[in-house]
Amino acid sequence: MTDWMVWLAFAGMLVAVEIFTGTFYLLMIAVGFAAGGLAAMAGTHFSIQFIVAGAVGGLVTLLLRNSRIFRKHRIEPQRNPSVILDIGETVEVGRWENPQGGIYRTRVNYRGALWDAELLPGGEPEAGLFIIREIRGATLLVTNCRE
Repeated sequence: MTDWMVWLAFAGMLVAVEIFTGTFYLLMIAVGFAAGGLAAMAGTHFSIQFIVAGAVGGLVTLLLRNSRIFRKHRIEPQRNPSVILDIGETVEVGRWENPQGGIYRTRVNYRGALWDAELLPGGEPEAGLFIIREIRGATLLVTNCRE
């Protein structure tokens, strides 16, 4: 077997192992091995093949690591509608209490119980429908419902 066949055989084995593990990193190392195989096809010395395989494998691994694949848009649990299903629901506010420190508060009936509600900055303290944006303890943080 020639050098390039060995490189590509190892690359194929890494791809097969990656199928069972589900990690992208083995694919990136397999790309490096394939680059080593291409270097072997070009007739380079064995040490150059290793350098090419290592450099390409390392580079594509770093590119994968810094790509958006692993960056998740993180939402805090108290604001995440997938965690707290009440987020996005509406509540009826009759009136707001006098602000303490510029924060408007009131009590609202929601799901058959009385809850504290706090108006988020930028909201208008008027009676009407409000959307729940966040839940902090037993307090609903709401904004105006603009349709």
